Amino acid sequence: MKVLVTVKEVAEVEDDFEIDGLEVAEQYLEYDLNEWDDYAVEEAVQMAEADDDVEVVSVTIGPERAEETIRMALAKGVDRAVRVWDDALEDAGLLDVAAKTRILQAVVEEEAPDLVLTGVQAADDAFGATGVSLANAIDFQWAAVVNALDVEGDVARLRRELEGGIEEVTEVDLPAVFTIQTGINEPRYASLRGIRQAQRKEIATYDLAGLGLDGDAVASDLEVTDMYEPESESDVTIFEGDADETAASLAETLRDQGVGAE
Repeated sequence: MKVLVTVKEVAEVEDDFEIDGLEVAEQYLEYDLNEWDDYAVEEAVQMAEADDDVEVVSVTIGPERAEETIRMALAKGVDRAVRVWDDALEDAGLLDVAAKTRILQAVVEEEAPDLVLTGVQAADDAFGATGVSLANAIDFQWAAVVNALDVEGDVARLRRELEGGIEEVTEVDLPAVFTIQTGINEPRYASLRGIRQAQRKEIATYDLAGLGLDGDAVASDLEVTDMYEPESESDVTIFEGDADETAASLAETLRDQGVGAE
């Protein structure tokens, strides 16, 4: 069985930062594996550890810089990786769900997996829809917000979160797409041995043409038009002086506001 895991490199912004045009200035960003995808990777690797016939392949849409993040997934037990990037993607800016779906659909057609695992959402754009959209495009069964999973043959038994604290226990026939929720497992740290092995594992790189796509595939209905730091407004009174002075000022303010009035 082949398990395809979608992974995304996301940026974490420092507490103090500056905006450069329509982006946070690069020097204030640190990149890491998306938290939800980390749980999806762990779930796939555990499946491979339980069954020698399971191959785990990760796929990411990202520039060459993202290979450091991909190597961390490989160090945790992913067998090999696919990275998709193109000049058209460089120029596209913010990709919407439809654009991501078209690219991932082409990778699925290339890899022919039995199971696709995605994180529920990404920490940066928080769309939370790519996994389900992909399932619809490739005509796979699907289940969202999965927090327990057991695959036996061509059937997956799973539990997933619903609204209002309700959980659903169900079975889904493979092939399928599952979006994985945090807490389904405990993602491992990459060992030194795993990190060394990851350097020898394959990362296949595709441009759009290599997947049978063209620039229209990354056309997005979303456009970033402005970026700014929100202004915080507060109505705060600061009392200065010693304890007696500040207590008297506070009491006067409370009286003026009607606090304690009958």
